[in-house]
Amino acid sequence: MMQTVGFLLNPVAGMGGAVGLAGTDGRVAEAIRRGAVPHAHGRAVQALSLLRGDEIAWYTSAAPMGEDVLLDAGIDRFTVVYRPDRPTSGADTKAACRAFLDAGADLVVFCGGDGTARDVLDAVGREVPVLGIPAGVKMYSAVFAVNPAAAADLIRQAGRIGCRDSEVMDIDEEAYRSGLLSARLYGYLCVPYIPERTQGGKQVFEQPDEERAKDDIAAFIAEVMLPETLYIIGAGSTTARIMERLGLAPTLLGVDAVRNGEVVARNADEQTLLALLDEYPQAKIVASPIGAQGFVLGRGNQQIGPSVLRKAGLRNLIVVATPGKLAATPLLYVDTGDAALDREFGDTLSVVSGYRMAQRKRLLHQE
Repeated sequence: MMQTVGFLLNPVAGMGGAVGLAGTDGRVAEAIRRGAVPHAHGRAVQALSLLRGDEIAWYTSAAPMGEDVLLDAGIDRFTVVYRPDRPTSGADTKAACRAFLDAGADLVVFCGGDGTARDVLDAVGREVPVLGIPAGVKMYSAVFAVNPAAAADLIRQAGRIGCRDSEVMDIDEEAYRSGLLSARLYGYLCVPYIPERTQGGKQVFEQPDEERAKDDIAAFIAEVMLPETLYIIGAGSTTARIMERLGLAPTLLGVDAVRNGEVVARNADEQTLLALLDEYPQAKIVASPIGAQGFVLGRGNQQIGPSVLRKAGLRNLIVVATPGKLAATPLLYVDTGDAALDREFGDTLSVVSGYRMAQRKRLLHQE
């Protein structure tokens, strides 16, 4: 029996990431003003182009919420079952999903972030399995494939593999932009599941031992910092502790830049980081995996994009994480949006996990 899939795209998902907005909900105009460009379309094409030869009956929304993605992916046999308003909104996402159900889709695939996942849940509930192609800024929900290639594999096998109940998280984006992570469980979707291809949910580690480990990591990194070197400090509580060790106020959920013990850019966007690297070519990047999801790059720190990584040099990436976080993170991931760059990281990463201590962790990326 031929698989039937409903596909939709949130065309503005993730636009706020590289320009330092920590999310795009309600901030599309500001993201555009800062120079953001859409990237969800490319992420979706990357996934669906791997399925162009598969026997799948596609249902979709008219452009810009799906039809143009399928055509650019080389898939020209599909049925448009919904036509969105312009500009598109969450109401269009919900209406398109209901149209997929009415058409008889047995899997709903969306490309977006946490906000799109909430809209899909409102429309679909648990009637059919759902899978997200990751394209948002944070993606703390557990309904996404780890990258576009993994999404293609999960779609292909969806009728033959099991599903699991996966969390959809509701993130307060205004609080998030102020440096506070306020998250609640919004609900569950049934998601096709293959280990190492479906991401986990965000977890927060705050045990006393973890706090001591953050202090030890911060002490070590501060000790080995080189003079006249630009340090790009990524988001997270572990990296924030490094800033505090230096006597500097961190941007908990943003990216700061430090040189010779002073902040040279706070909550920097991608273009600011690139300009700093032109001025200070000797540089290091310090990043930490997100919760137990294991993403070192590509979730919540899109400011540190492929251009920044290439200019700084992959050998200058320093990854930090506490032992407790690493114990709950069997694998690490990078999903920069540049599959060739992701492969250059190799199969393992060394992670600083204490004072003069490191662990080597297995790394997965797009094949």
